[in-house]
Amino acid sequence: MKLIVITSPTYFVEEDKIITALFEEGLDILHLRKPNTAPMYAERLLTLIPEQYHKRIVVHGHFYLKDEYKLKGIHLSNRNPNLPDNYKGHISHSCHSLEEIKEHKRGCDYVFLSPSFEDPSKMDFYGDYTPEEIKKAHKAGIIDKKVIALGGIDIDNIKKIKDYGFGGVALMGALWNKFDTCTDPDYTSVLEHFKKLKKLAD
Repeated sequence: MKLIVITSPTYFVEEDKIITALFEEGLDILHLRKPNTAPMYAERLLTLIPEQYHKRIVVHGHFYLKDEYKLKGIHLSNRNPNLPDNYKGHISHSCHSLEEIKEHKRGCDYVFLSPSFEDPSKMDFYGDYTPEEIKKAHKAGIIDKKVIALGGIDIDNIKKIKDYGFGGVALMGALWNKFDTCTDPDYTSVLEHFKKLKKLAD
């Protein structure tokens, strides 16, 4: 099962070191998502991450970075919905319903379905989607290996994702909420939590 990490929405000191350490611990793909920020900061972060990991990074904006830094690909969303002209390469897409999955999945390498869980301690899906409906969508071929669950996923429920037929999980708050990016210089807790999640995802 794919394990994807989405960056925190803001930049912080030591971020490049944490990202590099996550790759060293077996992170499959990093999504660089920094809405409403200048591209120069993304460029600086990318120059600090070893080039060997660039091919495992997907950008959510400033799509020119994909070719300039030889990244894995780009991610489309409501904020950035359009492919660049003559684009070739990896594409992923944000989806918020089963209908959107059916619309976008065919043209993408994978799509995110979010939010998946309301709370890490609960197993109920948001909105109208119960676990039974999600399982039905899996049987119908809507949810498959190309659909990544995002939102509310943590140690308590990551194993359920496999049962529901998803191809992987995308993590954000489960990691970045483990420490204060402004005041805490020790990011050991982030790496230890990632290791636990990876073990469950494998």
